[in-house]
Amino acid sequence: MSIDNTRESILNVADKLFSRFGFYKTSMDEIAKIARKAKGSLYYHFASKEELFKEVVSVEIENFKKHLNKIVNNEELSSSEKIKQYFIKRMEVLSISTNYQETLKADFYEQFHFIDELRSELEAWEKDKLKTIISNGVEKREFSPIKDIDILLDMFIMVSYGLEVPFFLQDKYKHYSPYFESLIGILTKGLS
Repeated sequence: MSIDNTRESILNVADKLFSRFGFYKTSMDEIAKIARKAKGSLYYHFASKEELFKEVVSVEIENFKKHLNKIVNNEELSSSEKIKQYFIKRMEVLSISTNYQETLKADFYEQFHFIDELRSELEAWEKDKLKTIISNGVEKREFSPIKDIDILLDMFIMVSYGLEVPFFLQDKYKHYSPYFESLIGILTKGLS
């Protein structure tokens, strides 16, 4: 088995175990055993359990970005439709990103400092994508001119992140997801 295949195998097993048992209840020994790899092989690819978990979350974030980029880059959609689909897809993808959700739990108990960089990068990425959508909407006169778009972006991110806790930690996502379209309608009307 090649080095890349070994790394992928470890990541796949780690993803499943972290998703099922969480960061603290998953051990490197367990990952090595299930992956049928020597423990030294895990440490060859990942210096620590934290580094391995960070990589697993990073893969989820890349999947998240891939789905949202399709919406942002879709020239057939209006800016209002892009924002609506962005928000709906954002929450849909996060609803299956169980390791990302594990980092939300950590915010309340003890911080996963090794994930901070990933989360900061994701926030900057989201602001950039939303700025693109809104700026295009303003250029096409679909949205009114915005005096301070950075404040609007901060607010959008705060609202989105604020909804993650009840949706994913309190298990309310399925209950509220049918109402997302109405919520986004309020937002896009405000931009218009």
